[in-house]
Amino acid sequence: MIDLKTLVNETEKVKASLEKRNKSALVQVLEQVVELDKKRRAGLQEVETLKAKRNEASMEISKLKKNKQDDSAILEEMKHVSKAIKELDEFVGTVQEKLNSFLYEFPNLVDDSVPGGAASADNIEVKKWGEPRKFSFPAKSHDEIGEKLGQLDFKKGGEVTGARFVFLKGMAARLEMALINFMFQTHIKAGYEPIIPPFIVNRNSLTGTGQLPKFEEDVFRIEKVDYFLTPTAEVPVTNYHRDEILDEKSLPKHYVAYSPCFRSEAGSYGKDTKGLKRQHQFNKVELVKFSTPENSMGELESMLQSAETILQLLKLPYRVMLLCGGDMGFSATKTYDIEVWSPFINGFMEISSCSNCTDFQSRRANIRYRDAKTGKVQFVHTLNGSGLAVGRTLLAIMENYQREDGTFEIPEVLQPFF
Repeated sequence: MIDLKTLVNETEKVKASLEKRNKSALVQVLEQVVELDKKRRAGLQEVETLKAKRNEASMEISKLKKNKQDDSAILEEMKHVSKAIKELDEFVGTVQEKLNSFLYEFPNLVDDSVPGGAASADNIEVKKWGEPRKFSFPAKSHDEIGEKLGQLDFKKGGEVTGARFVFLKGMAARLEMALINFMFQTHIKAGYEPIIPPFIVNRNSLTGTGQLPKFEEDVFRIEKVDYFLTPTAEVPVTNYHRDEILDEKSLPKHYVAYSPCFRSEAGSYGKDTKGLKRQHQFNKVELVKFSTPENSMGELESMLQSAETILQLLKLPYRVMLLCGGDMGFSATKTYDIEVWSPFINGFMEISSCSNCTDFQSRRANIRYRDAKTGKVQFVHTLNGSGLAVGRTLLAIMENYQREDGTFEIPEVLQPFF
């Protein structure tokens, strides 16, 4: 979350950020926050004044008792003072609860380098890599290739579970596992520490990374125990250091995690319903970093390079997009999307998002570090990125490496994993 002091004392900066995100409606909420904070501070000041008055009265009562003088008038007055203090404490508590609920409404402040804009059309292309292959035959979609080969069974997935679930069989299943291992090993060699987290998380964890309370409809909830299926390994891995104070010497921390991901895809019905692109369950290799504030933007650039390396080794053409404010995630201050080439749609599709969340998540999850020089405790910066979405990588391989006879090749770099 954004620091309350920032919301109250730097309102113009916050308004400019909301404008970049195309979230001007939140300006009214910001104004409510400013007014509520005034009431909170006024209430606290009045409480302190009354408590000081009560302390003085206590000393006066002691003197009166010592001198065997009548203290009934002061005692009667203190009853009213104590009642007023109790009422003010309750008032301040109520105001603080309202403030806390409002704080969860605000997305992270956007970085100065992020362009304004409402949607993906306003994103900026910053890089392209590789040349799309030219086929001598009409390119087929991955789902057509996979179904004809008997390797992708969406029909049985729908019968066993429901829409947007699939069975991977034969070569597709082997390729999925090969990709997970390949990505894991590549990132480990680059210095990431491997971690396999729980695939079920609690409410506090999702609140810490920003999915809750605002986006509860996007995740699958296990009602009986109020647990959630993880939408991304970012959630459990970021919360691994929740409520900790890290040693600055241990930073940066680089983790590579594997998990299946579960998303309800609320609001996406009728969009990308065919194939592997938007499933309710999919595998992903995730990169998570913890950094000092001054180094986090450099860590974002190196994380982006880590994700790009996978596509370069697979020889899959892609481009890198700097997201505009309106297309960025709630917790991010700056995000790069990597979009891989899809021959069937004759265009690019997202395969990775790499984001710097600054101290937005660490404030919610209370993840701090102690400065080695000053001893001061402050919030770490957290970063996350797909390294990569495995199902979409499988999709890209099937389409980019397809043959005219309806089969597809296995990229050379993956062959040792078979």
